[in-house]
Amino acid sequence: MNVFIGYFILTKVNFSLAKLFLVLSSFFFYSWWNIAYLPLLLGSIVFNYFYGKLLSSKQSKFLLTLGIIVNVLVLGYFKYMDFFISNVNFLFSTNYGLLHLLLPLGISFFTFQQIAYLVDSHRKESKDYSILDYSLFISFFPQLIAGPIVYHKEMLPQFVNNENQRINIQNIATGIFIFILGLFKKVGIADTFAKWANLGFDNSADLAFLEGWITSLSYTMQLYFDFSGYSDMAIGLGLMFNIRLPLNFNSPYKSLSIQEFWRRWHMTLNQFLTKYLYFPLGGSRKGAIRTYINILIIFAVSGIWHGAGWTFVIWGMLHGIASCINRLWSKYGFRLPTFLAWFLTFNFVNIAWVFFRATSVNQAMEVLSSMFNVNNLLSSNYLAQQLMLFHTPTEFFGHSFSLVYFITLMMALCLGIALFAKNTWELSQLRFNSGLGAVYVAALITIATYIVFTNFSSSEFIYFNF
Repeated sequence: MNVFIGYFILTKVNFSLAKLFLVLSSFFFYSWWNIAYLPLLLGSIVFNYFYGKLLSSKQSKFLLTLGIIVNVLVLGYFKYMDFFISNVNFLFSTNYGLLHLLLPLGISFFTFQQIAYLVDSHRKESKDYSILDYSLFISFFPQLIAGPIVYHKEMLPQFVNNENQRINIQNIATGIFIFILGLFKKVGIADTFAKWANLGFDNSADLAFLEGWITSLSYTMQLYFDFSGYSDMAIGLGLMFNIRLPLNFNSPYKSLSIQEFWRRWHMTLNQFLTKYLYFPLGGSRKGAIRTYINILIIFAVSGIWHGAGWTFVIWGMLHGIASCINRLWSKYGFRLPTFLAWFLTFNFVNIAWVFFRATSVNQAMEVLSSMFNVNNLLSSNYLAQQLMLFHTPTEFFGHSFSLVYFITLMMALCLGIALFAKNTWELSQLRFNSGLGAVYVAALITIATYIVFTNFSSSEFIYFNF
């Protein structure tokens, strides 16, 4: 709130001063987590800004490649060095010590944004913006640490637009509405499912059939409402400053194919990989085999971008293989009934998320083994055997329920929301009458505030780790 008030007060004095205030506030926001990595962010901004200017004038593919390599090496050092060392130790029976580097917040996001800027500068698709505007484009605090991935052509014109100096009541109201919905998704829904997902994965070796599915589906719900919740909060905060961040989620669990899923899930990452990797590799222009190879490459990159571990590589390759199969299936005109198409897509996504969440391939296989272990399915004491981990009674509005029934109810309700309810952006376009809108927002604020103060101390956004 202080940043919002200070920014719009300063716009009345000097717009450049207001933007400088917003940049410094964003740097302070980033430093609050760990000030030791602020020089990394500053150095990355300065290097890429001036290197982009050099690329605009030189038009050298060698210089472009060198600039991309520098960014990738910095990202690789902080994010993948321990992964690299551990694999060297395994392959060559060496004993090099791990560095145990703390991953700088948002490094994957602001690295990709700046690689895109360098490529566009080389193509002469970037304009001559000031270092202040470029710094604001990279460091703008709503999207700095967990996306969405933004592009200079979308963002920089907004930061230099004089119309955005004025307070816009409609944008503020809509922004608060979107922010509160995102906050509620995170602290009210995602953090609830996180407890059950963590319980299951922490006891992966002891899971029975039903517990395995509770564990995987809990994480599937947690990740959906966690990441989409943060994206909503970023969009809402941006809108309060008259900045429109791109939509990053569009009801992905409604998808009827894996290709549709990736048009709806983490949309800005998909757009980046398509434009800056898939198309330069040749896209679908060099024959069927090359097309499928290119698809596998971008999903392998997507997997390793998300995390330094073989579990992420496997997750990415699973989606790559599924996308190739889906593309081949569509090529020959095959179609499935709507429900069956959704059912197969959703369950594939749910199963693949097990690798995304697991801390090791072995843990992932333990969870998956439990999900497909039906040896005791027909036994007379089935429920007693299957629900040992989730049998604890829980209190809800003064009534005691078996935890498994409560989890089942929550899953059914939240899956119904994901499948049938309007998403946050669609809700934000509705015109509530003033009374209904005020009651709706007030109720969400009250619930979200209560949950924040009771649970937020242990809350963490999943994509902060990427």
